[in-house]
Amino acid sequence: MTLLKHELRQGRSALCIWTAIIASMTALCVLIYPEIRDQMSAVSGMFSDMGVFSAAFGMDKLNFGEFLGFFGVECGNILGLGGSFFAALLGAQALAKEEKDGTAEFLLTHPISRSRILLQKLSALFLQIALLNLVVIGVVLLSVTAIGERPDPGTFPLLFLAYFLLQLETAAVCFGFSAFIRNGGASVGLGTAALFYFLNIVANLTKKAGFLKYVTPFGYAESADIITDRAINGRYLAVGMGLAVLGIAAAFLRYRRKDVR
Repeated sequence: MTLLKHELRQGRSALCIWTAIIASMTALCVLIYPEIRDQMSAVSGMFSDMGVFSAAFGMDKLNFGEFLGFFGVECGNILGLGGSFFAALLGAQALAKEEKDGTAEFLLTHPISRSRILLQKLSALFLQIALLNLVVIGVVLLSVTAIGERPDPGTFPLLFLAYFLLQLETAAVCFGFSAFIRNGGASVGLGTAALFYFLNIVANLTKKAGFLKYVTPFGYAESADIITDRAINGRYLAVGMGLAVLGIAAAFLRYRRKDVR
């Protein structure tokens, strides 16, 4: 547990900053909705008729005049994309930073197995993501209450669950990458998160690229699909969780045998 506490202390500044930014931006997005609700109703039809641009971002399936439609596209992107960047950075730097910062020798001379190191780092990683989401959910609920909206109690939680799972998968995949690199964790993490987002846009643009939905976690976290179907796509989710497990397994297999410098 010592390493777990150390990881949490070491990452608390980044956690506070990212949480504050994502929570405040999402809350602001919710709070301005009453002011632009009438305008959004007027342009909702226009957005839905913008062809491939509308399809790329799921705007052809949602009504911006309704709170859930507005939240799914505007606020959901903040938590989904911002949260995935945060998760990717944490995951990609989790193991690589020990070699980059020259602390690997100090860490590995302690009477603790590499498997326990991996478990505690992974636990710290997931715990930080959970804390970020809990704070954001609390802030959003307060903001929704303040503007007097009552979103569908069946669909609204599914959106947050999908974003949380998206972040966990991204973190797990980048955690696997972290075991193979010695530096450059930040660029690898941000690049992976950006690639996932781009692949989902491509999959939305053409049915021929629909298989990419299985590759990117944004496939099952598509707010338009969740709001329309009132469910998370189980096939995309199952493949995504499988990729997360593979990422974690790769980290264990590689790091336990890695010649750490």
